[in-house]
Order: sequence, then C-alpha cells, then structure tokens
Amino acid sequence: MTADAIRCEGLVKRYRKARALDGLDLVVPVGSICGLVGPNGAGKTTTMSILAGFLTPDEGRVDLLGRGPFSPESHRGRVGILPQDAELPTASTPRQLLTVWARLQGLDGPSARRAVDEALEAVLLSDRGDARVATLSHGMRRRVTVASALLGDPELVMLDEPTSGLDPSQARHLRERIAAERGRRTVLVSSHNLAELEMMCDWVVFIDKGRCTRAGPLIEMTGRDREVYVHLAPPYPPGRTELVTLRVPDGVAPEDATSELLRALLAEGARVAEVRRGESLERRYFADEEVA
Repeated sequence: MTADAIRCEGLVKRYRKARALDGLDLVVPVGSICGLVGPNGAGKTTTMSILAGFLTPDEGRVDLLGRGPFSPESHRGRVGILPQDAELPTASTPRQLLTVWARLQGLDGPSARRAVDEALEAVLLSDRGDARVATLSHGMRRRVTVASALLGDPELVMLDEPTSGLDPSQARHLRERIAAERGRRTVLVSSHNLAELEMMCDWVVFIDKGRCTRAGPLIEMTGRDREVYVHLAPPYPPGRTELVTLRVPDGVAPEDATSELLRALLAEGARVAEVRRGESLERRYFADEEVA
C-alpha cells in the first residue's frame, strides 16, 4: 500500500487568464484526517474538484491511493466524495438516492441496503430515510449528502464544507464521526472553520493563491510538540512578566519540560493562571498570513 493517499505535483488550473491553481503540491498520508485551509479563492474547491475527477488540471500530476488520477474504473468503491454545493432531487427519498449511489459503488443488493442503513445512522437520519427530500430541512439534506460520501467502506473520503448548514449538535456529532475514522480510512476536509478542523484533524495543509504554503502534522503546525506558554497572575515574581514562554529542547518530552518549568515558577512564588501547549490553529494560520 502507498504511504500517501493523495499526492499532487505541480497542479495548474486556469480559468481564462486567471490561475485557480498555480503549481500546487499536495501530500496527504494514508489514514490521516487532513484539513485543507485557505481563504476564499485560494483554490480549495478547485483542488477538491480535480481530485474528485470533476475537473481536469491543465498541468501537473494527481495520484489517489496509488492508482493515478480519479477514474470510475480504478477507484470504484474506494473513494467517497461530498462536493461543496451538492443538491438532491426533491421528489426522491434519502434511502432511494443512497441505494442508487451504493449500487454505483459496486455493492450488491443486500450489501447496498446494509450500507445505506449504516450511512443514515451515521448522520442521525435513520428516522427520515423514507421521507421525501422536499420535506427535509437544509441541514437534513446536507447530512444526506454527507451520508453519500460515507457509503460502503471507501479508503478515501473527500468532504467539502461538510458541516455547512448544520446546527451545533449535528456539527459536533459529524466532527466526532469524522475523527473516529483516523487510521481506518483517509479523510480530506475543506472548511473555513479552523477551530472545527483543529478538533478533527491530525494533518493540515494551508493553501493560498493556488499554492501550498505550509503542510504537516497538526501537532507541529500548532507548535504543541515544542512550545509551552505559561500565563501568570499578578503580582509577578522579580524578573517575570505575565507570559513565560519555553521552547522545548530537542530530545526532551514536552510534559517533562513543562513540569520542570512549573516547579521553578512555583518555587519563585508565581501564581499560574494558565498553561498552554502551542498555539491554536487559527492563531498559527493568521500569524503565517501576516508574515506572508
């Protein structure tokens, strides 16, 4: 098995004179939950559309699961896809639609029925499977499209703004459902909600102006493996201010370095208000934008 579920090299996509992608390189390891992060117009949806086979790049190379660019023959049943603006036929029911899509994924009748039941349960719609789509709320319709991407047992699932239109409870359930797939399958999630991605992902890719600007494990991107921030409450010990920062030396466990720092601060009479490992994904993202 390839070590990378997704690998793109030098992707270029032009829309007349504008370049939506400008030499994009992208790697997503097998078994990871990867967040695709960037502003509007960065190229996220274009990237997802090329990976899904909806668009053809003008230049560059795409490989999914070691089988080349997406094709119905080589990736049938192996890839699940949720486009950003997926719409559903309003006269059909979720069960009817999901059954058709399951059969298109190569499942036989009994397997398709089981897969549909599992997918509806995964998005909390078991009780609305036989209702007409026209009677469903926007959030319910969105959950049906998410269910379509989870049908069967795909090795790779690509979700473009999956929690759009969901209420907080539904969004939380879906985040937990996606996070639970870590190590079992690869999931690529595009979202503007950085806090949400931080709760789900273990790998992150920043893209801007059609290029990858930074990528890697979430723990490294946020500095949680190497940075410790301790906020003190006044009055501060001599020579101290509100914020004490520590860069963890190579070869030292962050937990050990944090414990040693706290012991030293408490011995000085410091009052510890907060201890934080690294920065939030949102802070790191905007810090990178400011540098750029």
